[in-house]
Amino acid sequence: MRVLLKATLDTEKSNEAIRSGKMPELMKEILDHLRPEAAYFGPLGGRRTALLVFDMKDSSELPPVGEPFLTQFNAEIDVSPIMNGEDLQKGLSELR
Repeated sequence: MRVLLKATLDTEKSNEAIRSGKMPELMKEILDHLRPEAAYFGPLGGRRTALLVFDMKDSSELPPVGEPFLTQFNAEIDVSPIMNGEDLQKGLSELR
């Protein structure tokens, strides 16, 4: 299932990662593990935020997906199922 993970990073923890030079390495590890089809980063609501779209085959994948953000950045995370245009068309065609 395609999901959107929104990770809102704690400012102090992410400042520490930036100051120590660990931020690029930590983000690379996360991206290498998840292999997202899309990844975006920027300030949302005034806080550093990562938006990642990736395939989650089983709900048991949730702990290894979320824990790096929680343990390394004290982040708030949200994971939501999402669809692309093809998924939407397929779903809508099944309503008939």
